Amino acid sequence: MGNLLKTGWYILYVKSRHERKVDNLLREVGLESFLPLVKTIRVWSDRKKMIEMPLFPSYVFVKIETAKDFHKAFSINGACTFVKCGQSYSTIRESEIQKIKFLLNTEDIVDVEKTTDSLEQGEIALIQYGAFSGLECEVLKVNNSSKVVVRMDSINQNITATLPSHYLSKLSKAV
Repeated sequence: MGNLLKTGWYILYVKSRHERKVDNLLREVGLESFLPLVKTIRVWSDRKKMIEMPLFPSYVFVKIETAKDFHKAFSINGACTFVKCGQSYSTIRESEIQKIKFLLNTEDIVDVEKTTDSLEQGEIALIQYGAFSGLECEVLKVNNSSKVVVRMDSINQNITATLPSHYLSKLSKAV
């Protein structure tokens, strides 16, 4: 595949609101792709509706195994470019893809209606259980719930989720 490319998950930046179309087209040409979707409620003046939105707008993850796969993905209608960090293309680890998939299909992420005395806003904690086990997070407090920001360093993105407080152990204060 050349010196700069290796087998793995690459981040394809796509036109705004073209994520589903690109994901479907990638699958049609035989490439493995992943578009994480989350359910959200949209409110209009006359109604409310539950819709699925991309977790990472304008990003579709595509598994590249050969240079041919790379060019095939790039030629999809709606694809803009592969995300780069410096001179090399950004990749996301298989373990991170699996954790995102698990997050989207798990009951671990819950809205809890209790306060946590041991954790404070701005603290850095270690997630000990569930989909994000082993990752560090920053604790936020919103409406007496323990919300955490999980940083996905390889794609420079954050995921905010509400976790049960017993999933976390205190590490330090955020700077």
